[in-house]
Amino acid sequence: MFTFLLWCILFVLCWPLALMALVAYPFVWLLLLPFRIVGIAVHGVLALLWAVVMFPARLLSAPFRL
Repeated sequence: MFTFLLWCILFVLCWPLALMALVAYPFVWLLLLPFRIVGIAVHGVLALLWAVVMFPARLLSAPFRL
């Protein structure tokens, strides 16, 4: 909602720039999509690595919680 309000203010102040931003937004989103997918994959690998490293500590701290 806040982004929409900022766009409305930009539209009132400089409507050609606001329309250009509206047209360019899908292309920028498509350009940044691979980086978002790589970020999700890296986050998953790091979470798996953290779980593997912390597994012995979880087993030793409370065996009944397995």
